[in-house]
Amino acid sequence: MTTILVIIHIIVCLALVFIVLLQHGKGAGIGAAFGGSSQTVFGSTGAAPFLAKLTAAAAIIFMFTSLGLTFLGQKKDTSIMKGLQDRPATQEAAPAQTPKPPARADKPTSPPAPSPKK
Repeated sequence: MTTILVIIHIIVCLALVFIVLLQHGKGAGIGAAFGGSSQTVFGSTGAAPFLAKLTAAAAIIFMFTSLGLTFLGQKKDTSIMKGLQDRPATQEAAPAQTPKPPARADKPTSPPAPSPKK
């Protein structure tokens, strides 16, 4: 199910990009006047209403596939609090013992050995 939804999502995503790139911008009127472009394929109004409806349909399908992939990708038993509920209560920690200071090189750590008597 997830694989089919991913394939549909990618196809709709690419189609949406292609449809948006096909549409004319707001300033296309002046460019079309000099270019002599004819829009007789889509009628006298041009492709604008058809492409706008196609864009809306592709965007709706894209939203539904995105939501579907989100819901399918979630794990049902995953929770931040789940690990805390399964763990037994911690016991009081013993007081931390203070570490001994490191031995200094100029001060011997053991008492000096007795000197040999003559």
